Amino acid sequence: MAGEPAWRIAVDTGGTFTDCLGVDPEGRQFRAKVLSSGALRMVIGERPSPHAVVLAGSQNFVDGFFEGWTMAVAGEAIEIAGSVGNRLELAEPVSVAGVAPGAVVAVGAEVVLQSPEDAAVVAIRWITGTPPGRTLPPVALRLATTQGTNALLERKGARVAMFVTRGFGDLLEIGNQQRPELFALDIRKPEPLYAVVVEVEERLNSSGTVLRELDERSLAAEAERLVGAGFHSAAIAFMHSFRNSSHEDRAARTLAAAGFRHVSRSSDLSRRIRIVPRAQTALVDAYLAEILGSYLEGVTGRLEPRSLHVMTSAGGLVRAAEYRPKDSLLSGPAAGAVGAVAAGRRSAYERILAFDMGGTSTDVSRFDGELELRNETVVGPVRLLSPSIAVETVAAGGGSICAFKDGRVRVGPESAGAEPGPACYGRGGPLTLTDVNLLLGRLVPSRFPFRIDSKAAAQRAGEVGADAVGGFADFGDASGAPADAATDRDAFLTGFLALANERMAGAIRAISIRRGYDPSEYTLVAFGGAGAQHAAAVAELLGIRRVLIPEDGALLSALGLNEGRLERWAERQVLESLAEVAVRLGDMFEAMSAEARAALEQEGVAESAIEAGPRTVFLRYQGQESTLAVGWSEDSSGPGSESELVAAFEKGYLARYGYLPESRIPEVESLRLAMRSVAAETSQTPRACAEASAGERTRPAPRLAQSFWDGSAWVEAPVFEREQLTPQEHAAGPCLIVESHTVTVVENRWRAHVDRVGGLVLERAS
Repeated sequence: MAGEPAWRIAVDTGGTFTDCLGVDPEGRQFRAKVLSSGALRMVIGERPSPHAVVLAGSQNFVDGFFEGWTMAVAGEAIEIAGSVGNRLELAEPVSVAGVAPGAVVAVGAEVVLQSPEDAAVVAIRWITGTPPGRTLPPVALRLATTQGTNALLERKGARVAMFVTRGFGDLLEIGNQQRPELFALDIRKPEPLYAVVVEVEERLNSSGTVLRELDERSLAAEAERLVGAGFHSAAIAFMHSFRNSSHEDRAARTLAAAGFRHVSRSSDLSRRIRIVPRAQTALVDAYLAEILGSYLEGVTGRLEPRSLHVMTSAGGLVRAAEYRPKDSLLSGPAAGAVGAVAAGRRSAYERILAFDMGGTSTDVSRFDGELELRNETVVGPVRLLSPSIAVETVAAGGGSICAFKDGRVRVGPESAGAEPGPACYGRGGPLTLTDVNLLLGRLVPSRFPFRIDSKAAAQRAGEVGADAVGGFADFGDASGAPADAATDRDAFLTGFLALANERMAGAIRAISIRRGYDPSEYTLVAFGGAGAQHAAAVAELLGIRRVLIPEDGALLSALGLNEGRLERWAERQVLESLAEVAVRLGDMFEAMSAEARAALEQEGVAESAIEAGPRTVFLRYQGQESTLAVGWSEDSSGPGSESELVAAFEKGYLARYGYLPESRIPEVESLRLAMRSVAAETSQTPRACAEASAGERTRPAPRLAQSFWDGSAWVEAPVFEREQLTPQEHAAGPCLIVESHTVTVVENRWRAHVDRVGGLVLERAS
């Protein structure tokens, strides 16, 4: 077994769906997309007996795949005793509410098949053809997960005891006194994440010198009392411990000896001066340690992977043993950004805006030679000292709930999630953006992986419309199909689309225009299950003239995991004027490089397979808090001397703020660099074909057409299969282009063609 070639598998678990890409030892590619609840929605195709049903669809499941699962239909859950291919043998006769026990449910009924295992394990078993209870083949596994993010936002972490310097017990309750919404009249402060705070007798001065020794005896007694009360996670944040960690180190040993299983020290997680975010970093790390640890142990325990790496918020991969919860909060969005860059560069685009619209939210980021990074990660009410890709997130996804509340239409932030899902899933869900797109002819019902209920979506739309305007005068066909003429409903639903598109465009403005970059100079790379539906409309709002929809765009975050590289970061706080430290920058970066290189070599990466990543100097004017990142290099590829750094800093400052302060001295706040493994050849094989010039392209012949609301009228829009488009053809909007897991909406005044590597390119007609 040790020498047997391994599968290469990447799994990204999102709020609604879990995406999986696998490559077997022969190089063949496999794909799976399952609900993050670990469930599959299927339709019954045959009913051979009361104890058996046959699933419809082209999926071919290995014998025994559904053993131990349950089948839910009409509110009842039935145990699956065994399966042969798509035929399920049930432990009891199929019964439906209102129908006598033993009756067989009708062909065409939707069922939910629920696995007892995590969605990641379900997806891996599916693509490898390994039923429960069977040993999986050797797997080299890469994961991105929202487990930590969801637990933080839903406040489902561990009970944490927070240990701080005496006199600072209310440190995190006071915070930085910044109001989350400047003009809000009803301000409700979130409850702290810790369950109890303990003030510890100890104190260092600002240089790290001991003013008051740590009282270990009192600390040990308090720790034993808390362990006895059921506490297992602790966070430590002492004043000035970034200068001298000895008190935090000794306190951590005392807590571990008392029985705490997880102890997070602020000085171990960040050697930075700022006590509030440093304390929040330690608190969040302790709050999520048990959940993430259990999740990774559950996956590895069932799979026993040959290797397991997890994506960090900064877009690099680390071993599971070295994965810290504080680095997990933007794991999925980071994987998506890496995948978008890989897809964009494959299509020869170097300036990219990544647009990831999934079922729950939309994440956007910017690439211009390197993905922009932040020193801090902000999730909900917490600010962590942890590097992350500069991702802007907005609560607008396919499952975002569309409602009329407090006298206005709203999209999100609540989501229908995987259960019950949008109204059209037929499980009693609310009106969502998916339903709005369906009712306006922007989705193709026949291409859904399971049966959808247009009538249920129309009913929910009617209920929301009744709340807003007292009901629609003209609602269209009772079945939910669009009417021939414009109706009140269509105009009302268009408002939800416009609101969602404007919110997503606003997120892109935050990472571009507000930071001094013109979005019209970039290509919008759209992905996620819903990204292709909204990309052209969002691009129109921003003046962007080109959109790229990559192959496997609905699974691009999993592709990003395959493209990711093993990476280690090194940081050093400086807090000296640039004039004083400029001549020492080279030596400081070399020492940091050796530290990061050693960490990679310990993981088994050969010295010859390690390369330097970006080296960054964080500059600010003395007396200011915010910094600007300036890339540093000793060669001609970037600024290296003091004068070059000052020029680059002033250029960035002027672009960001519109002025330059007089007589202010630039200061180096900190340094950061990355060392990473050399990029391997991609595991995805794009469709290669010769590209035609724009003047040579012809119009393809559509397979079908459907009614489509273009914003003001119903029109007949052609529907094309993406895999049948060639670079010699262009499809003019309005039209729809369908593929597995998503549909691309080509708006009026836009047209689409396939490029030489299979990327779908949408361009604004002049």
